[in-house]
Amino acid sequence: MNKFTMDKTAFSIGSVNDETDEKAYWLSKSPSERLEIIEFLRRINYGEAATSARLQRFFEVAKLS
Repeated sequence: MNKFTMDKTAFSIGSVNDETDEKAYWLSKSPSERLEIIEFLRRINYGEAATSARLQRFFEVAKLS
């Protein structure tokens, strides 16, 4: 028996082409609020360890002929 159940009343089905108020919602948020939620979603998606590390910097010297 599966202990996890899905509440199917919490979802709705729509077309990709349907107009939504999603864009208006996000435009009503300040840029800092939008960045904050992006960071939150990034940490959920990739995990804390992957998002707290810094980007690796490197460069390569190419000789023109």
